[in-house]
Amino acid sequence: MGLFGKKKTEKVEVSSLVKILGSGCAKCNTLEDNTVEALKMLGKEMPVEHVTDFSKIAAYGVMTTPALVYDQKVLIAGRVAKAEEIAELLKEVMAWVVLMLQNALVLKQLAPIMENAAIA
Repeated sequence: MGLFGKKKTEKVEVSSLVKILGSGCAKCNTLEDNTVEALKMLGKEMPVEHVTDFSKIAAYGVMTTPALVYDQKVLIAGRVAKAEEIAELLKEVMAWVVLMLQNALVLKQLAPIMENAAIA
């Protein structure tokens, strides 16, 4: 509860997996359009967030824009990539993420077995 019994409302920042970093210039907008096209080519529907706050852009280590970020990792910086190149990069990164999730699931399933083996 906040002051005078009023409920506190916290601002929750929703973050997209796919981000375009840049001021909103023509190149940034073109990279965003190409990214949306690449996602469509892959049959993926997900929001693309456009980050224009320079302190947030700098937090990614990006000094030249536009830049493309997927899952907090900078994939492209300082240039406009074509939709086909973006699609290939996203396909590789998404496959890697799936592989990591599968490995984590296997490790979770193995944990009790390993624990029992250590006891015996």
